[in-house]
This record gives sequence, structure tokens and C-alpha cells, in this order.
Amino acid sequence: MNISIARRIALALALAAFATQAPSAMAAPETRTWEQITAQARGQTVYWNAWAGDERTNAFIAWAGDEVKKRHGVTIQHVKLKDTAEAVTRVVAEKTAGRDAGGSVDLIWINGPNFLAMKDKGLLHGPFTQVMPNYKLVDVVNKRSNVVDFTVPVDGMESPWRLAQLVFVHDSARTKVADLPRSVPALLAWARANPGRLTHPTVRNFLGATFLKQALYELAPSSDVLQRPATDENFAMVTAPLWTWYDALRPHLWRQGKEFPESGEAQRQLMNDGEVDITLSFSPSEAATSIARKLLPPTARVFVMSKGTIGNTSFVGIPFNAANKEGAMVVANFLLDPVAQARQHDPAFLGDATVLDVARLSEEQRRLFAPKAATPGLAGMPTPQELGTALLEPHASWMTRIVAEWEKRYAR
Repeated sequence: MNISIARRIALALALAAFATQAPSAMAAPETRTWEQITAQARGQTVYWNAWAGDERTNAFIAWAGDEVKKRHGVTIQHVKLKDTAEAVTRVVAEKTAGRDAGGSVDLIWINGPNFLAMKDKGLLHGPFTQVMPNYKLVDVVNKRSNVVDFTVPVDGMESPWRLAQLVFVHDSARTKVADLPRSVPALLAWARANPGRLTHPTVRNFLGATFLKQALYELAPSSDVLQRPATDENFAMVTAPLWTWYDALRPHLWRQGKEFPESGEAQRQLMNDGEVDITLSFSPSEAATSIARKLLPPTARVFVMSKGTIGNTSFVGIPFNAANKEGAMVVANFLLDPVAQARQHDPAFLGDATVLDVARLSEEQRRLFAPKAATPGLAGMPTPQELGTALLEPHASWMTRIVAEWEKRYAR
């Protein structure tokens, strides 16, 4: 069995068992002053449980650790995960065992499905973002995914960190801009005209599942239904056009859709090796950062669908029983500091779009986000206008059911 799927099953079973217990009272809002919080945080070690599958992100977390240590006397210990469910399962186990304080997890880089589960079960500390000074710089108007996580209102129970949006990557030396498919039906037509030159990561990978969700956005009878939970009554009807489309697409994929790259990185290597012409990424800076790291040719570029592509925000959350809540809030606040946001925006480091409203920043802070002419790959960075509309993630239940249905239909 796929390890990630096994962990998700283990998490589901743990949460199901926990659900049979009496409901927990929601944590009280954080009311201490920021001065009180930072004073208590000094000397704490924050065990930040975060996916460790990207070397650039790991390096950024290490840099953040150096900064918060210098500024606030807080140490970050990166607990490197293969799957966020590892940390969530640990919190569930501690709650079941009655460990309501002194927990082993202080901060989690959390995703939408796990946030929904933890919020529903009262496993998160907060609301807490209202006391963080840098939270007032967050764009909560034009970047709706900063306050809605997979259709679930955040309600101050997690803090935004970095923005992501689905983009398609191509090599402009091999593909003409005028011929790029700007819709899901056009993608099928392109694949038919260019057999074997398109692929996607396995749907067991988040990026592969997002490829199907993106198609569903355009093919579903109404995209509004995706903002509500998938049910036994509506799933088959809503997804029927998706499977018809995918049945037609699959034979024209790389290796006739019988094999799929295991990850975005493996898919990118196929493009660099000249085996495929279009790949996908959840990072708008994928072309720019890959050029800078010599992982793609200087002619790599990104494009999006004309009706928009799925976007989301990465958040950090604090478990209800975290031993070092104060230090965790200090780290979450630092991640929203314009210095930190500008560093992760720089394609030399992460190349993420900022969660901040840049218009609220001082002139000096805005200059931190100005493009650096000497940065390799800068030509591959899309403008906000080129990225178009970021579509809100569907309810988490759609991804869970789509992956299971894809496995049933095609994983044989």
C-alpha cells in the first residue's frame, strides 16, 4: 500500500475513534498582550512539524530559525515529516490519552483536510492571529484563501504563510505561446495532437489530485457545488464529465497513461530530459526557480487557464496542547514579517507569492519585494496579471473521493 495513503487511513481511523468521545470545548481566544507572549516565549524551543520534501523549504525554515533565535530567543526544531498526518495522528493520540498540556507538537505546517479535522475536533489552539502584530498586514480581501481553507473559514485558528497557485510549465523553445491550451477541453485537444508529450504526477500525490480538481472545475455542471461537501448523492453525477474527459485523455499521456511520475520533481525531470512538453506545478515561480537552479532551460515559462486555476494558502496551526504556544505564535508572526515574506518571494529562495497586502507596507518594506535584476530565472517569473484568477480550493471531501475513484478506475 502507498505510504501516504496508509498514513491517511491511520489518521482517519484515529479521528473516527476520537469522534466517539464527548465533544471537546473549543479553545478560548488568546487574550494576552504581545509583550506578555514574547516575554514568555524567550528560551522556548518550538517543535515545528513540517513536510520536509523540498530542500528549499527546509533551508527557509533553517533561516527562519536563525532569525527568531536572534530576535526573540526562540529556537525552531524542524520535525521533518513525510506526511502532515504524522503530526495530526500524534496530537489525536495525546488527546485520547488525556495529555491536554505539554504536548510534543508546537506548530504544524497544516493542510486543508487536516485543518478541517482538527478544527472540528477542538484540537487547535486559538483563535490567536488577532494578537499577532504582523497579521494586520495580511491581505484578507483580495486573497480569499488567506481566510478560507478548503472552504472552511479559518477563524483565526491558523496563520497564513505562503501562497500557491496551480500553473502549467512549458519550454517556450519547443512550444508556441499561441498553441498553449488555455482550457481543460483544449488540453485534451493538445494532447491528441501531441501524443505522449503531457503527463501529471500520480493522483496519489497532491499535485496529481489537483490536476483532476482543476479539470472538474471546468467540466462540472456547476462549480458552486465544489464549495460544499461531496456526498453519495451528488458525487457520481458531478464527476461524470470528468471521467469521460479523462478516459479520452489518458491514452495520449506520456507512456499512454500507464505510468505516472511520482512527484512534481520527477515530472520536471521528464521535461528537462525532453520527454514531455507541458508539466504542472503548484508554485507560480516553478520556471524561474528551476532556471535559477539549472533544473530547467532558460526558456521555461508558466501559463494558466483562461478561467483561472486553483490556488491556496499554506498555513501554520498550533495544537490545543502545545507545550510552547508562545514560541509558536512568535514563529507564526515572524513568517508574516515583510523581511521573511520578501525572502520567500525571491526566486533565489522559494519564489512564493506573498500573503501580505503590499499596499499596506511602508515604502522601505515594499522595496524588499522589488525584482532583483541579477536574479537567475527572473524572466520566468509571471506577473500577477499573467496568473489571472486564483480559484478557491474545493471542499476537501472532493479530493478524497476523486483520489479513491481514480484508484478504482485506473490503478491496475
